Amino acid sequence: MRVRKAIIPAAGLGVRFLPATKAQPKEMLPIVDTPTIQYIVEEAVASGIEDILIVTGRNKRAIEDHFDKSLELELQLGHKNKDELLGLVRDISEMVDIHYIRQKEPLGLGHAVYCARKFIGDEPFAVLLGDDVIKNKVPCLKQMINLYEEARYSVLGVQEVPPEHVNRYGMVEATTEREGVCRIYDLVEKPEVGQAPSTLAVMGRYILSPRIFDILAMTRPGAGGEIQLTDALRSLAKAEAIYGCLFEGKRYDVGDKLGYLKATVEFALERPDLAGEFRKYLKELITE
Repeated sequence: MRVRKAIIPAAGLGVRFLPATKAQPKEMLPIVDTPTIQYIVEEAVASGIEDILIVTGRNKRAIEDHFDKSLELELQLGHKNKDELLGLVRDISEMVDIHYIRQKEPLGLGHAVYCARKFIGDEPFAVLLGDDVIKNKVPCLKQMINLYEEARYSVLGVQEVPPEHVNRYGMVEATTEREGVCRIYDLVEKPEVGQAPSTLAVMGRYILSPRIFDILAMTRPGAGGEIQLTDALRSLAKAEAIYGCLFEGKRYDVGDKLGYLKATVEFALERPDLAGEFRKYLKELITE
């Protein structure tokens, strides 16, 4: 069965970006002029996803408004003959069918995914985390879908990380199948440095079997008192195969202040309308 649906969990409080996120969703913080969540949606669409469910929480209405039509704005842009901006605004609301459900309590990523069980039904699906913006000519999720269509089992997006950073990620125990592909046997959520089973970390992209919902229904709260997706994946790995896709692409952790700044600078330097003056400014700033 083809991967047609995707879940984007977006119910987090964004505490790492307070006070900016006190009254606006962290997913709406822009990289230059585009909200971070739009990059995630665009990756899903470019990978062939047809329907997206965004799991939201309180004070997240701005996400829905962003992907909805804005009649007043479109009329104003049309009257002023700003056709390029008008097309940009319309494209956002027409790029894909987006649905919403609210996670009423902050019970963890596993619970957020479980909230989508009726939307997904009995078919494989993708999960894309909003803190991970991944840039590559072939989208990260598309690379994973290609592997899924070959293997027909769950696929996790993984990359190597420095040994001193393993306590920041879910780390996997795996064996190499071939270049770019591994078989995952176990996962550990943020192990202590020196205690990780490998240096392969899960990077916010998943293609999951619907069997995960039955496992999540029985998963008890783990670290932080939350229902952890990692715990459910450990159980799934004992029941059926899970593969890792060592995807190509540069990942930005935009949920981290430094990662967000790096993404902003690098994306701006790729913009024809900004790159020249911005590069000149950065050179002047460094030499002061």
